[in-house]
Amino acid sequence: MPALVNYSGDDDFYSGGPFCSGDSGIMLSIGSRVDIYCPPRKRARISGPLVVGGSVFEDKRPSIDMLPDECLFEIFRHLPGGRERSASACVSKRWLTVLSGVRSAEFYRSKAPRGQSDDMNVDPASNNIESISADEDLEVECDGYLTRCVEGKKATDLRLAAIAVCTSSRGGIGKLSIRGSNSIRGVTDLGLSAIARGCPSLRYLSLWNIPSIGDEGLFEIARECHSLEKLDLCQCPSISNKSMVAIAKSCPNLTALTIESCPSISNESLQAVGKYCTKLQSITIKDCPFVGDQGVASLLSSASSLTKVKLQALNITDYSLAVIGHYGKSITSLFLSGLQNVSQKGFWVMGNARGLQTLASLALTSCRGVTDLSLEALGKGHPNLKQMCLRKCCFVSDNGLVAFAKAVGSLESLQLEECNRITQTGILNAISNCKSKLKSLTLVKCMGIKDVSPETLMLSPCESLRSLSIRSCPGFGSTSLAMLGKLCPHLHHLDLSGLCGITDTGLLPLLESCESGLAKVNLSDCVNLSDEVVFSLARLHGATLELLNLDGCQKITDASLGVLANTCPLLNDLDLSKCSITDSGVAALSRGVQPNLQILSLSGCSMISNKSISALKKLGRTLVGLNLQHCISIGSHTIELLTENLWRCDILS
Repeated sequence: MPALVNYSGDDDFYSGGPFCSGDSGIMLSIGSRVDIYCPPRKRARISGPLVVGGSVFEDKRPSIDMLPDECLFEIFRHLPGGRERSASACVSKRWLTVLSGVRSAEFYRSKAPRGQSDDMNVDPASNNIESISADEDLEVECDGYLTRCVEGKKATDLRLAAIAVCTSSRGGIGKLSIRGSNSIRGVTDLGLSAIARGCPSLRYLSLWNIPSIGDEGLFEIARECHSLEKLDLCQCPSISNKSMVAIAKSCPNLTALTIESCPSISNESLQAVGKYCTKLQSITIKDCPFVGDQGVASLLSSASSLTKVKLQALNITDYSLAVIGHYGKSITSLFLSGLQNVSQKGFWVMGNARGLQTLASLALTSCRGVTDLSLEALGKGHPNLKQMCLRKCCFVSDNGLVAFAKAVGSLESLQLEECNRITQTGILNAISNCKSKLKSLTLVKCMGIKDVSPETLMLSPCESLRSLSIRSCPGFGSTSLAMLGKLCPHLHHLDLSGLCGITDTGLLPLLESCESGLAKVNLSDCVNLSDEVVFSLARLHGATLELLNLDGCQKITDASLGVLANTCPLLNDLDLSKCSITDSGVAALSRGVQPNLQILSLSGCSMISNKSISALKKLGRTLVGLNLQHCISIGSHTIELLTENLWRCDILS
């Protein structure tokens, strides 16, 4: 190879110019007699002067970046497929921004050869745009369309633009959820507009806690996404009636709408939705201070297809409930919460209007107007009601509960939470009056229940009741349980979690009364129960027991595990967290016949040590979940060995 040295003659090299015609290399002089040749390098995409040794070499080559956005727009519009668009979007933010401004319908569609479509040229896995957009975002096929969810720091305009470009060749995403926003570069109308232009087939849009998105972004959704079926807006203070009216007019297929904590949305929006969205089936409105009777009444009287209504913390009065009771002929599920301006008259009228003939589920929370009188009217006016939930209804007493139980003839599930005027007598009488259909009864934090011997009551057993849950009712004791045992002979599920007052002796009559065999039993935090209860449970229901939760029962010892190991062949979920279990108990459990045990929790069992590794390995043949959190006597090396051997099992440590 000849040295690049300046010999005399015809072969002289000349400094400061190309090596040969058409060559883009450069000769750089570093001395009086020596030049160095720089071979051609990658062409610069952006034209600009090159300064070397004080000399300026002006690069006269043209660059595509010198073109205005309008020209780039036209060029990008002719890109043949998704792969090319994705690759172009990776070049720069400017190119991505221009590409995201091209509507899906504006791309030039060339005639592909017969049998080949444009999408055949696109390999979704090879789209380089994923490096910009959402390589960690969820993207799955859901009901036949793509789904994306961006949260927190990932929620930026750039990411949304990349998602729109990346998925446009595949029809765009069908479901988009944006949870929160980047505090520095948050989502704005620009990002949402990019989604609208690139994803005209969008069906589900959820915006949560995004104060920087306003009407312009939602206007673009209304203009482009006419297939929108579900819209969820939560804590979006900049979205107002203007864009909501546009959505109502342009999205006739809307079936579900949720508006929560949006102070700029008022009655005008609901009136438009009721007028134009004739397919609306579900509406949820929560904590919108400017939504009142006018909007709610207009919506409910116009939307004849509504089946699910949820109204919470609104400034509505008795008038709205009267409209619900009269026009809600197709409503099957109704949730009313925090309606402080609705009186007893409103609920009474809703029941007596007799329009809610198809209502199957009713939930009332923190409503002052729910009293004994109105509750009885609701029972009489809803003959097909199957599920009833009362939370924090402080004016409902035993009389109202019993009257409701007598009036409603098809009730299958009754849930009472923090209804402190209801006593033991009211509960027992309600169960007896629902003897033909009631399948599930749940009581939570009902402080009015006291464990006293009731007056002589002629009560009929509830043969249909299968599930009984009494949680955190401190007044519920042995006497109450004995009475329930006589009324509920066919229980399958029993949940008594948090009942600190019950004892072994008090629980035994209930266990003996369950003739059909218990399958699921939750006794967590029943601190006064001991091994005797487990012995009775195994003896009476061992053949049917599938789930047993003894979390926090500190009097449960190794003796219980030996009994469970030999008498409960169907047991698949066992929780012994914070029990007085040792290595001997784990060994006894592993020696039993447990072919179905899949979930085992030993969290907080501080007396279990590394000696249990062999027993845990044996149990692990069937386990899919093992909880060893806060087992301070088990070392990290033991956890590593278990993880290696129990590769099918998820281990929490």
